[in-house]
Amino acid sequence: MEPQTLQAAPEPRPKKDRRVLRAVLRWTAAVVVFGAVGASAAYGITRMERTDVPGLATESDGRWDYPTLVKPPLPSGSPAPFADANKSGTHYADLRELLLPAPEGARADAALRGKDGWLPTKTFLAQYADETERGTIAQLLTDYGLRHIAARGWTTPDGTRTRIYLLQFDTAAVADELFSAKLTNYSLPSYRVRGADVSERDEDFPPSAEVDDVESAPYVESKPYGAEQVRQAYLSAGDTIGVIVQSRKGTAPAVPFQQTVTLQSQLLG
Repeated sequence: MEPQTLQAAPEPRPKKDRRVLRAVLRWTAAVVVFGAVGASAAYGITRMERTDVPGLATESDGRWDYPTLVKPPLPSGSPAPFADANKSGTHYADLRELLLPAPEGARADAALRGKDGWLPTKTFLAQYADETERGTIAQLLTDYGLRHIAARGWTTPDGTRTRIYLLQFDTAAVADELFSAKLTNYSLPSYRVRGADVSERDEDFPPSAEVDDVESAPYVESKPYGAEQVRQAYLSAGDTIGVIVQSRKGTAPAVPFQQTVTLQSQLLG
C-alpha cells in the first residue's frame, strides 16, 4: 500500500450505533462508574465478582486480575473526548495515564517505557515484520501528523506477552481516516506484525465486548501458525489510535485478549 500525503482532514463520520455493554460485559467483570463532579472529575472502572453476574458464578475462565481502573481527571474546563462540545474528539487527559495497567503478577516490559513515558516512533515500528512496510507506516504517521506515542507492555506468568500502544493525532477525523483506510481491513490487518504469518478477522470476538464510541478491529493468527500464536487489535477512539498485540507460545488464549481490548477501550471511551 503506497503512502500518501494527507491533503485535508476528512469530516468526522457520524457516530455508529453501538450495543450497550450487556450485563456489564459478562466476561470482563468490569463496569464503568461515572463521577458527576464536573468536567475535571475522574471516573473509575471497578471490578465485579463473578457471583455478581448471573450465570458466571463459576471458577475463573482465564481472565486476569486487573487493579481497579480510574481515569485521570480532565484539566479544568476541558470536555471529555466524546462530549458534544469536543468537536475534534481530543483526549485532554494525559495519554500516558490512559494506558491499561498491567494485571496482577505480570512482569513489566522495560523496553516500552520510553523517555518520560513517550515511546520513540522507531520502537513502535519495530513490531512490524517487513522493513518496507515499516517504512510505509513511518511515512503514514508523518503524513497524518502523529503527535506522540504512549506504550506499556508486560508478560504474565503463563508466558503471554502483551504490548499496548496509544498513538495520538490532532483530530478524530485524522485518526479515524488512518485507522479505517490505511491500517485495517475487515478481513485482515494491513500490515504484518512480528511473529504472525497470516492473520484474519477474529470472528469469535463477542459483539457485547464493544465499547460505545470506540471502533475496534480484532484479528487472530490463523492456523497453521509457528511456535507462538499472535492476537492483535486496532482501536479508534477520538484523536487516538490504539494498537494491542498479544502473543504466547503455543496458543494465545482468547479471554484475556478480549478482556484487555475491552478495558483499554473503556479507558479511551
